[in-house]
Amino acid sequence: MNLDYSAVKYKTAEEEKARLEKAVEEYGAKMRETAKKLKKSMGEKEAEILEGHIAMLSDSLMLARINENVESGCVAEAAVDTVCTELYDLFFGLDDETMRCRASDFKDIKDNLLAVLLGVEKADIAFVPKGSVLIAKEFTPSIISRINKDNVSAIVAEAGERTSHSAILARAAGIPAVFSATCATQLIKNGDLLLVDGFRGRVLTNPRKTEIAEYSKKQRAYTDEKEELKAFIKKPAVTKSGVKKEVFGNIGNAADVKSVIQSGGEGIGLFRTEFLFTGRISEPGEEEQFEAYSTVAKSMDGKEVIIRTFDIGGDKRIDYLKTEKEDNPLLGMRAIRYCLKNTGFFKTQLRALLRAAYFGNIKIMLPLISSLDEIRNTKALINECSAELDSEGVPYRMAPLGIMIETPSAALISDLLAREVDFFSIGTNDLTGYTMAVDRGNAAVSSLYDTLNPAVLRAVEMTIKNAKSAGITVGMCGEAAADERLIPRLVEWGLDVFSVAPSSILKTKRSICKCE
Repeated sequence: MNLDYSAVKYKTAEEEKARLEKAVEEYGAKMRETAKKLKKSMGEKEAEILEGHIAMLSDSLMLARINENVESGCVAEAAVDTVCTELYDLFFGLDDETMRCRASDFKDIKDNLLAVLLGVEKADIAFVPKGSVLIAKEFTPSIISRINKDNVSAIVAEAGERTSHSAILARAAGIPAVFSATCATQLIKNGDLLLVDGFRGRVLTNPRKTEIAEYSKKQRAYTDEKEELKAFIKKPAVTKSGVKKEVFGNIGNAADVKSVIQSGGEGIGLFRTEFLFTGRISEPGEEEQFEAYSTVAKSMDGKEVIIRTFDIGGDKRIDYLKTEKEDNPLLGMRAIRYCLKNTGFFKTQLRALLRAAYFGNIKIMLPLISSLDEIRNTKALINECSAELDSEGVPYRMAPLGIMIETPSAALISDLLAREVDFFSIGTNDLTGYTMAVDRGNAAVSSLYDTLNPAVLRAVEMTIKNAKSAGITVGMCGEAAADERLIPRLVEWGLDVFSVAPSSILKTKRSICKCE
């Protein structure tokens, strides 16, 4: 598809804005129609991904940024390209996998809007031959939505990740998919027989008969397991000895709540608030944050919602916050450290959280705690916020306060920290990285990143035991909470809450039910 706009001439800002407005309306209409079809074929949750694209483009701040570029002399195409590319680069550079995978949404918006502006028709992939495997450099959500799942057996992409919206849509359609398949478009030839393993991220070209037989068996086992897991949607997670555990879901925005509920999640164990702050030109105000937090709380209808305060900085930069570039950002000014250095910014979020807690079962969770003072200083700010809300006559509730245990120092003094808070949540992703002194994104040392290493397991066990001794609830919201190898140990040590990705909720329940 040719999206070259170099020949487009700039006329006036008013004319370019008019072209842009018309294109946005046309794009929105097309996406609404596609979302409507998607809702019928896949479900409401999947349709919301495309509806989210409409909402993102309708965001006044995003459009304002595009219009600023138009006023500075850019044609509409260049303005869209510039802003969407900036947002793509911002999200793609984030350390958090869930947020990073949203980068493709901005590429999707850019490609579709440029196509409308340039009057370029997209190729229709709905009519590929039955049994086809589609190979491309990247599959955006809107491309996935146009695939005829009766004709497409699998997709393989050179870019993308398993938690991206494209991957979510592929799974919802029941289409095996492999992302980050380097040089796939060059190495795979038209007419090759392919075996695509979406679980292990493998693509076998012209497989042997023994491999075909092996994967046919795996396919039957997968279908049987899907049916078995359905029984756990409404079933509580109770061990064989009758001990009840809670299985919660991790979410990145309000739209993800439905997937937690539909998967049988009993609460929200980690609500990442960073989505409110990224992809924009100024920070969200108290009202916008309050609406987001209270919406999730109301949606969960009294079930627990643990909201993590702002966890960004250092490696995850936001231009309007003017965070300084650091030589070692993972050990620098991030998360709770940034918030306590910028108390006005932090109090805006805390006020919004206290107000939202009036409308649901919200708990506040602080990330990257490494000392007692960080908790006590935050408590002082919360008291300031409550006094202000009292004087203003604004309804609120003092939400329970908890912390993430994700630094070795927090694990080592977890007995002292437990006296200061209402709950712990162990973040095994960072805890593993900091304990093993390993950057898991560095291929040269990533093999050393191992949550099952005795050093990490001792830190986890110590934290759980100290929480139980202090009489506070302890959960886990890292990827290890869904690890079938680790779950029996966590149950034995007394972990109360397992908070996992929505797609892992049912398997986690099943694993707990198998424990003694």
